[in-house]
Amino acid sequence: MARTEVMIVGAGPLGIELAIAFKRAGLDCVQVDAGQIGQTILAWPPMTRWFSSSERITIAGVPIQTVSQEKCTREEYLAYLRSVVMQFDLDICTYERTLDISRDTDAFSVTTRTRAGKVRTRTARYVVLTTGGMAAPNRLGVHGEDLPHVSHVLADPHTYFRRDVLIVGGRNSAVEAALRLHHAGARVTMCYRGTSLGDGVKYWLRPEIEYLIKKERIKTHFETVPIVILPDRVELRTGGGDTVTVPADFVLMMIGYVADMSLFRQAGVELTGDREVPSFDRQTMQTNVPGLFVAGTAIAGTQRSGVRVFLENCHVHVDRIVAAITGGTPPPEPEPVLLPEA
Repeated sequence: MARTEVMIVGAGPLGIELAIAFKRAGLDCVQVDAGQIGQTILAWPPMTRWFSSSERITIAGVPIQTVSQEKCTREEYLAYLRSVVMQFDLDICTYERTLDISRDTDAFSVTTRTRAGKVRTRTARYVVLTTGGMAAPNRLGVHGEDLPHVSHVLADPHTYFRRDVLIVGGRNSAVEAALRLHHAGARVTMCYRGTSLGDGVKYWLRPEIEYLIKKERIKTHFETVPIVILPDRVELRTGGGDTVTVPADFVLMMIGYVADMSLFRQAGVELTGDREVPSFDRQTMQTNVPGLFVAGTAIAGTQRSGVRVFLENCHVHVDRIVAAITGGTPPPEPEPVLLPEA
């Protein structure tokens, strides 16, 4: 059975930053991810831009340069992650899913399965879970949600050219999708359960979307929810109980994501509420299970009604965990991020 000092589960930006910190500290580390590095970002639509500016999403002190000197695109950031992994020569076991985490007397036994089906078991003194908070899309549970023209992920905008598209949701992902598809020549309709667009819609998106809604170039049904999705239309129910039928060749459910907290539960971490927020010490990031740490957006479980934990305010987790494992002094509490952009 292979042995290592630390095992990291997850290879998103923060997981990679953590692996680099362990390497700098001289700690032996094994890192696995069920997908590719930056898997969540890989799933974004082509040319999606970060809401955060580049200096807030850099990792391990490596700066980001973009062609346009604007906020980083999906493609630019994935290239950045690849270059960082190569620069620090990180050996990340991608497409290797973690199946089981169990604690023995003084170490953890971690079982994984590769894409080829090979099962591996490693022993680690410490385990860090950086599994993120976007494992699967939220579902409404309505009839027709599994039809092939219904998706929770925006495809290449060209897909929707001159077709009727219903976008369900009223926050940033829904607004950005509506704008992109409108500019790509789609006939866009939005439906949202709220009385107006979400308060957290980014300042650079709000003026245009509100203008297009006012001019009815993007049709909008507030205080409505889908009740039936059919191959060519969707039936919406209004707050007053009436039914509205909207034509739809495609339906985009832009209603957020849920975290997969199964590994935490399996390992014995206490989870609180329907969001399944893990129990941990803020100074060390250690959970109630000795030797098991949490980092990144996974600390918030499933984030509902607006995201409050994101990459730009998670960097401090790295220094806290390294200090806890090496016996160093934990870093001071950072000042709140001014005007968080994520």
